[in-house]
Amino acid sequence: MLEDRATAVSSPTQWPAAYPKGYAVVDVETTGLARDDRIISAAVYRLDERGEVEDHWYTLVNPERDPGPVWIHGLTSEVLEGAPLFADVAEEFAARLDGRVLVAHNAVFDWQMIAREYARAEREAPVRQRLCTIALSKELGLPLPNFKLESLAAHFGVVQQRAHHALDDARVLAEAFRPSLRAAAAGDVRLPLLECRPLTEWSDAPRIGRQASGGYGNYRPSSWRPSRKRPACPYPNPGRYEDGKHLKQGMRVAFSGDTSTERELLEDRATEAGLHVATSLSRLTSLLVTNDPDSGTSKVVKARQFGTPVVDEAAFGQLLRDVEPADE
Repeated sequence: MLEDRATAVSSPTQWPAAYPKGYAVVDVETTGLARDDRIISAAVYRLDERGEVEDHWYTLVNPERDPGPVWIHGLTSEVLEGAPLFADVAEEFAARLDGRVLVAHNAVFDWQMIAREYARAEREAPVRQRLCTIALSKELGLPLPNFKLESLAAHFGVVQQRAHHALDDARVLAEAFRPSLRAAAAGDVRLPLLECRPLTEWSDAPRIGRQASGGYGNYRPSSWRPSRKRPACPYPNPGRYEDGKHLKQGMRVAFSGDTSTERELLEDRATEAGLHVATSLSRLTSLLVTNDPDSGTSKVVKARQFGTPVVDEAAFGQLLRDVEPADE
């Protein structure tokens, strides 16, 4: 059983009824940070509704490719050679996640890596909501010098034993999440929950398999969907979006921050509707889509400076249903 540290918050007697009934604190180590990278280890701490640990689980995963930055995670090809494939642990991993809110530090990364692995295995992860401890720290106004896991751990007096080891990172996060959850409950703070939508589109690019020596051969990136250049928008920019009106084909739309829907899928939908997906924000941008309008990202800051309209992902999804055609 994990112990609360010196700065932990006692559990309030009146627990918010709207709070989730259970959590799965997750950490995954990967071969890299890109869409086509793979999970090489995963850990889950299951917590009850008040953040008490129920059990924990850890596994190595054979990525069938080069393990990436060994100097960070310490997992070599030799160590991973006899590990199970993700498809072999998918069912047990799912059992640990089922019916719980996925909690992670920078949760969009862990969720997307997990969702892609399940897509490759032609399955879906049983996760419907996620909670990022970075977002929760911001909601609580914790006086952290930055939002690294080590800073959150230090704030609550949690001692890290093996950084970048999935099991220890998950333990550290579970210890730091419990007092954070109790502080949120005591202050009746709304938890920053986001929807998780499983990936249903994927493909694997061909790659060279293992060499006879038992090591991994040359690696060609694989992804859950084909990589391609987005076509140019054929319509002129009609100007800025106006609140209460429809989007119009040709409008320039930029995205910022974490989204429930995989970002590329969201951009695809905008492109298919006839909108111009912009990678940066300028005075010509018609609309910024973000779930965190108070963040300090460069796009949000520029949107404030330029007076660019801002909507969240849910509102944008509604607007996409009825996009006006471009002027002839």
